[in-house]
Amino acid sequence: MRSSVILILIFCLGQAVAADPDFEREARMADEIVDVILDGDPEWLEADGREFLSIYTEAEDSAVAVIILHGRGFHPDWADTVNPLRVGLVEHGYSTLSLQMPVLAKDAKYYDYVPIFQHAHARIEAGIRFLRDNGHAKVVLLAHSCGVHMAMDWIRTKNDRNIDAFIGLGMGATDYQQPMHQAFPLDWMHVPILDLYGEQDYPAVIRLAPGRKNMIDQAGHEKSRQMVMPAADHYFTDQGDALVGTVADWLDQLE
Repeated sequence: MRSSVILILIFCLGQAVAADPDFEREARMADEIVDVILDGDPEWLEADGREFLSIYTEAEDSAVAVIILHGRGFHPDWADTVNPLRVGLVEHGYSTLSLQMPVLAKDAKYYDYVPIFQHAHARIEAGIRFLRDNGHAKVVLLAHSCGVHMAMDWIRTKNDRNIDAFIGLGMGATDYQQPMHQAFPLDWMHVPILDLYGEQDYPAVIRLAPGRKNMIDQAGHEKSRQMVMPAADHYFTDQGDALVGTVADWLDQLE
């Protein structure tokens, strides 16, 4: 409890403690999944002088590509949420690039992760460059759970001018007695936003939904939506087809 209070005070003073991700854990996860990727190709991108794993799954004649940011402590081919989206969206005509996000030890909590959000910035930008260089005219940023926190930190710092839409899944998830240290910048974003969460999502995600909706409405993009997926939990377990269909339908109406 004392450490949490100290962290809050540090954030309020704008002096977040610098920290590094667990690069060794990232390397171990990459070794485990690269040789068993069935759809798509591993791509090693560079950020802050280090290579990190991404998985590029290309749709034929696709002008629009979706960058996928996984949740806390996972990897770019995670079975729930990530793999269904990165493979399933291709069948709807959208190329995908799933990025390895910075990770910490398995038992790390939200407040442990906040100081490493900044390490996601260069990875997101590397993903955008890769997709632009491969001919994709539009880039959508899709993030789940802790990936949303990292994406929002990037947008708060750099703005949203380099993406064409944003999709947040399970937005606002943290840990017990660890409230969000900073509000999402949804109220001033310029791009269309999809806020999608499960009917059985974490209590904080559901409780904060009206506030997110109000901010999205303030931003005023006519194609922005907040949606609830029936019977889905935070990880959209066993709901891969429904998740892909919902996201693809929203992307289709942006065209």
